[in-house]
Amino acid sequence: MDMTSRTTLKLFFSGILAVMIVCTGWASSQQAVLDWGGLSGGPDRYWTWATLADAYCGFLTFYAWVLFKEPRWLPRIVWFVAIMLLGNMAMSTYVLYQLMRLRPEQPVSDILIARHL
Repeated sequence: MDMTSRTTLKLFFSGILAVMIVCTGWASSQQAVLDWGGLSGGPDRYWTWATLADAYCGFLTFYAWVLFKEPRWLPRIVWFVAIMLLGNMAMSTYVLYQLMRLRPEQPVSDILIARHL
């Protein structure tokens, strides 16, 4: 991995960490997490926003792997849109797609590190 990629990843994940600290701190300052009304009470918008931020930061984290795995820009863009719109459904589909591309002799660990060129 070259220094530019390493720096980009450090900035990317530092940004995600900062967003999560700010969102969680903001939600905590507005409403204690133990005061959440759950499904029986009214909407708890502060923790709803924090949960959405957490989900989308998770989607972006997963997408960093997709960006590494996919060498061409069109699949990268298509997967980005799918992940941002469909979340874990698209992410599960991507992992299943990667598993189906494995040859019988390949170890499953290859889906994590091998790029398809």
